[in-house]
Amino acid sequence: MAQAAAKHGHDHAHDHDHGHHDPQELKILGFWFFLISDVILFSVLFATFIVLRDNTAGGPVLSELIKMPGVIAETFILLTSSFTSGLAVLAMNQGKVKQLISWLAVTAVLGASFIALEVTEFIELIHEGFSYTTSAASGAFFTLVGTHGLHVSLGLIWMIGLMLQLKKRGITDVTRGKINVISLYWHFLDVVWIFLLSIVYLMGVM
Repeated sequence: MAQAAAKHGHDHAHDHDHGHHDPQELKILGFWFFLISDVILFSVLFATFIVLRDNTAGGPVLSELIKMPGVIAETFILLTSSFTSGLAVLAMNQGKVKQLISWLAVTAVLGASFIALEVTEFIELIHEGFSYTTSAASGAFFTLVGTHGLHVSLGLIWMIGLMLQLKKRGITDVTRGKINVISLYWHFLDVVWIFLLSIVYLMGVM
């Protein structure tokens, strides 16, 4: 009788455990849904740009204003930041808090440099008469590239917050999950930039 009661209690506890999900797993699942929604968002923006890129309304043409050295510099910086974010994850898996924070800091600096170059590009384009309201083509360009830049900026704020948490709490299950998520987010932004480079800039020049 006692064994049966113990078995019943064990089964009940087992069922109880299965009835609850790991909060970190739920957060990661939620983040995947967020990424899917972002893929849809950027797909719509890319499609809009492709349709409208020739509607210049007699204004400046993007292909005549693009300065590829700056675009190449942006690409190099962002791809390098993806590599350093990977090194941050590696340091985390090795339990090295200081190295983790250092690599996140390097990634953040590279991301900030990318944003600085992009803002400079926008200012130069506006100075040349290619502003958001110049034409449908310019509006589509600024919306697409600007949305990516906004995502990078939000990622930087997120990353700084994580560095502060790591200094205070160290590597825990919670901070580990957040680092994995921010790294995934950063790699996603790099993939989006590769499409931007190919469709907006390289095809524009060609």
